[in-house]
Amino acid sequence: MKRLTIGTLTLAAVCACAALAMAQRNPRGNAKLTLNGQEVTVDYGRPSLKGRKVEELLGQVKAGGVWRLGADQSTTFTTGTDLDFGGVTVPKGTYSLWAQKEADNSWKLVFNTQHGQWGTSHDASKDLVAAPLKAENEGNAEQVTIKLEQENGGGEISIQWGNMELSANFKAK
Repeated sequence: MKRLTIGTLTLAAVCACAALAMAQRNPRGNAKLTLNGQEVTVDYGRPSLKGRKVEELLGQVKAGGVWRLGADQSTTFTTGTDLDFGGVTVPKGTYSLWAQKEADNSWKLVFNTQHGQWGTSHDASKDLVAAPLKAENEGNAEQVTIKLEQENGGGEISIQWGNMELSANFKAK
């Protein structure tokens, strides 16, 4: 009887993992950077344009609304050190990342204390801080691509999709 229970639990766990994998239909991407001996990472879903235009997709985001910066499970940002995004402090920890569209069509990078949720479940009451993003029309990324790179003694995060690139510089505090 005990073996049947353990076998049943194992089968249930395998089925649950398979269901989660099937629910996440987009490949996952990740980026890493080391600053002052501490790691900064991003894990995100990588949806494809599939013939669509990024301007049409993100044009649906209203002023004050957020884009989940990927697909499926929320985009997760983890830092082992406090970071300074041009005067905005992000304490070490783990966050979900969002891009918030402003009334003037500019964007801000939002760090939310809730993470691991489905990517469409944004709870604005858990937004910790937001840092301005620089927007450019550059490149042509079929899939959402997030990069972390060394830049001016610190780092840069860039989010690319279609011909749009959003970026922000940061330094370890």
